[in-house]
Amino acid sequence: RGILQSVITRGDFMLIEFRFKNYRSFRDEAVLSMEATGLSSFKKSLIPWSSTTKLLPAIAIYGKNGGGKSNVIRAFWLAVQFIRNAQRTQHESSTIPVNPFALNDYSKDEPTSFDFEYTINGIKYWYGFSATRKKIIAEYLYHAPKKQRALIFNRTGQEFSFTEDQSKRKMIGEMVAENQLFFSVACTMNDAPCIAAMRWFRDQIFFSRDYSDIPKQLLEYSEDKNMLKAISDYAKAADLGIQDMQFEFDSKELKDDTALPSNLPVGIKAALVQFMHALSENSAAGEARLKMGAVSAKASHQGENRDGQTASYLLELSDESDGTRKLMALAPAVESALQTGGILFVDELERELHPMLMNYIIAKFQSSTSNPNGAQIVFTTHNTELMNLELLRKDQLYFADKRDKDGASELYSISEFSTRTTENIRKGYLVGKYGATPDIEIEEVE
Repeated sequence: RGILQSVITRGDFMLIEFRFKNYRSFRDEAVLSMEATGLSSFKKSLIPWSSTTKLLPAIAIYGKNGGGKSNVIRAFWLAVQFIRNAQRTQHESSTIPVNPFALNDYSKDEPTSFDFEYTINGIKYWYGFSATRKKIIAEYLYHAPKKQRALIFNRTGQEFSFTEDQSKRKMIGEMVAENQLFFSVACTMNDAPCIAAMRWFRDQIFFSRDYSDIPKQLLEYSEDKNMLKAISDYAKAADLGIQDMQFEFDSKELKDDTALPSNLPVGIKAALVQFMHALSENSAAGEARLKMGAVSAKASHQGENRDGQTASYLLELSDESDGTRKLMALAPAVESALQTGGILFVDELERELHPMLMNYIIAKFQSSTSNPNGAQIVFTTHNTELMNLELLRKDQLYFADKRDKDGASELYSISEFSTRTTENIRKGYLVGKYGATPDIEIEEVE
């Protein structure tokens, strides 16, 4: 997916709300809302949607280990990958890759559901589906081109209803297997409203990593033409000692300041994907892959020669810190989201990153100057410094917690608590006021 070349206005593509139910540790419905409350702080960072509604550019999800915060991102990832690939991956006998709640004797037989409310070029869309591992139970798509919610299609089992293009859509419906999405199949049959609604799923959603619910070879990796430039720029931000980056493929230099061609050979594409995976891995495995891969990268550092003169020296990328490599691995996804006005999901944003580098990424989304296209980021974190509200608003803080009684996770916003403007959110969280913290006793140190 390359950077969109057309002019983008702030807020052209936005997530308004995501809901899901009966997925992994979440038995009951969980709601992630990007709608801002009436807080007065950081108003300029908000993305205007209508005269009465503004949307948040960022949401941080906190929670103890095993509380379910990563499953919020996994739920979004799985639904998006299934929507993008359902017509290609779902053959007659294929199971649907949902993973229902497992800590009772009945949820495994109930459907898992995913619902999205989003906008494309000022038009609001509502899409959702529910499914068991065997079949799609329900599916719907609505849009509001004239500000009134209008049906594109509705589905219950293999029964479909439409208000427009009924004969064509009825024919499509007859082709859709019970384990396939009508939405995905209709796009391959050139159904214009479905193609328009699919654009957000295909082009505007980015993830910092892939999960294993769907085989990797079926995924569409980002093919951002400015990928190398983004990696180079973020490397310099991560390590002030890095002056420049050099990239090579099979001993031929790849320029980082020029866009990669659209007709990039398959071999280079595959090597770049492998390179990105190696970048994001931890020390030992990542270093080995970086050394063995067809794409190599070196960082130019300032040093001093024997005469005391300033000189540049090249270091292998495998010699750079995990934090520098992590920021470089995130760079293409961050820049793709910012340039297209898309949304980025990152699990454990602070992993191997200095708090200042984490702030560097979040501020890019929070500032309307660096985020003129209204991009959004949703990330999980343990970094409680953000609760000091020097970068985020209160309504941008979410918590995921697991109930002791039944082992089910729940997702909630701090907005659900009555907190005073002057209240110390970080202190309240650490003493357990909002839940989602480990229940452990820390020894007193004298």
